[in-house]
Amino acid sequence: MKPNIGIINSMVRITAGLSMLTYLTIRGARRECDSSHPLLIMLSALKVAEGIVRFCPLTAVYEEMATEKDGIEQSWQQNLPQDQ
Repeated sequence: MKPNIGIINSMVRITAGLSMLTYLTIRGARRECDSSHPLLIMLSALKVAEGIVRFCPLTAVYEEMATEKDGIEQSWQQNLPQDQ
């Protein structure tokens, strides 16, 4: 598993993840009847982990799908008929 995100991206993920985690923890502590959703807490912890490890599984899947399998580059330009 090699890193697939840059250092700036990882710092942003750590900062955003810790901010969300702090907000959700404070929100859950203040309102006893309205607890934060556990899924949101897990997503914010996942962002912190992605930043520390510098590996994002969604980015890896996208890069895998975006690369060509046969090694042949194809043109994206359309061949339009020429007006005479």
